[in-house]
Amino acid sequence: MKGFIDDANYSVGLLDEGTNLGNVIDNYVYEHTLTGKNAFFVGDLGKIVKKHSQWQNVVAQIKPFYTVKCNSTPAVLEILAALGTGFACSSKNEMALVQELGVSPENIIFTSPCKQVSQIKYAAKVGVNIMTCDNEIELKKIARNHPNAKVLLHIATEDNIGGEDGSMKFGTTLKNCRHLLECAKEFDVQIIGVKFHVSSACKEYQVYVHALSDARCVFDMAGEFGFTMNMLDIGGGFTGTEIQLEEVNDVISPLLDIYFPEGSGIQIISEPGSYYVSSAFTLAVNIIAKKVVENDKFSSGEKNGSDEPAFVYYMNDGVYGSFASKLSEDLNTIPEVHKKCKEDEPLFTSSLWGPSCDELDQIVESCLLPELNVGDWLIFDNMGADSFREPSAFNDFQRPAIYFMMSFSDWYEMQDAGITSDAMMKNFFFAPSCIQLSQEGSFSSEA
Repeated sequence: MKGFIDDANYSVGLLDEGTNLGNVIDNYVYEHTLTGKNAFFVGDLGKIVKKHSQWQNVVAQIKPFYTVKCNSTPAVLEILAALGTGFACSSKNEMALVQELGVSPENIIFTSPCKQVSQIKYAAKVGVNIMTCDNEIELKKIARNHPNAKVLLHIATEDNIGGEDGSMKFGTTLKNCRHLLECAKEFDVQIIGVKFHVSSACKEYQVYVHALSDARCVFDMAGEFGFTMNMLDIGGGFTGTEIQLEEVNDVISPLLDIYFPEGSGIQIISEPGSYYVSSAFTLAVNIIAKKVVENDKFSSGEKNGSDEPAFVYYMNDGVYGSFASKLSEDLNTIPEVHKKCKEDEPLFTSSLWGPSCDELDQIVESCLLPELNVGDWLIFDNMGADSFREPSAFNDFQRPAIYFMMSFSDWYEMQDAGITSDAMMKNFFFAPSCIQLSQEGSFSSEA
């Protein structure tokens, strides 16, 4: 069941009622303890199917275009392609990945805000016509290199969250849209719609009200120039919880009915990424080193008792590997100790670091854990987003293996959802409820 990003020969274990995710993790912790203690992922593809069902139930009027850079493992892309989602690609490689699955160019959007000329030419060659743009220079590049381009003007939103003011923002202002429409007319570029994006960190859903109002203004403005507008892209920013999806829908649904009503010929799309994959992947890491320090050595300065020690643990995965997103955002998961601990086990202030010994490689600044030993395992859930990039050269970092699974109940739900990919079906096999940890050909066998 092992696979890597660039290895389409993955396999998926089908689990009956007697086996769950915890059993699978136990199995591979045991196996990796015997064979080198390398970090590994377990991906529950059934959760992706459930997320799609949830999307269809709550926002059926919005077609999802999955953000490929979020998690481009073949199993994820194949299952989403079979479910009928579109794909938002930021590079030539991503476009090639999804087209190899038989995804039609009409279901692919080239979303990079800063496109290389060679990649624009590649998009033109393979028929990927829909792309986003937020400035005159990009528009001119598109005009010169993609005669059949269909452009979504990317407009800025007002979700200026504290701490993000210094980050690079994308999207043009409403004021500048008229100039871009004039340029598009001059360059003979077809403008077909508008895109905006609201960050998942934004809790003020009023931002959607302003964004949709601005989008309607751009549609009207484009009509003055003779452009036929038929697509609205409301971006990503969905956390993955049904509550957040429902809250966003409660805000945007009435406005969509007013500004972009059904029957108007305008397709509403979105770019969910972590929504689909974050909860589907769990990462297991091993403790490779340990230090005992005084409690007041922690940057927080908080003590956990008068003279109790604190611990610094180093793991065999970090920000130059599977925790790459930690460099730009807070960790959205709490470490769980794999070994069985007593209920009254004392807890100590602990800090978790990756293997690079780099000052940026801190995964968890401070948390309470029982005392751990070198060789113990920690489990991190919600690790499906932005965790599968190319590994760094730090400490000969090894890319973790990925083991895919799905329960039979989710398998049947997938069939009900209309999965038709024959190629993907060949990757599934039955895994017995009583997992044999060491027997050849059992659940733990590799593809």
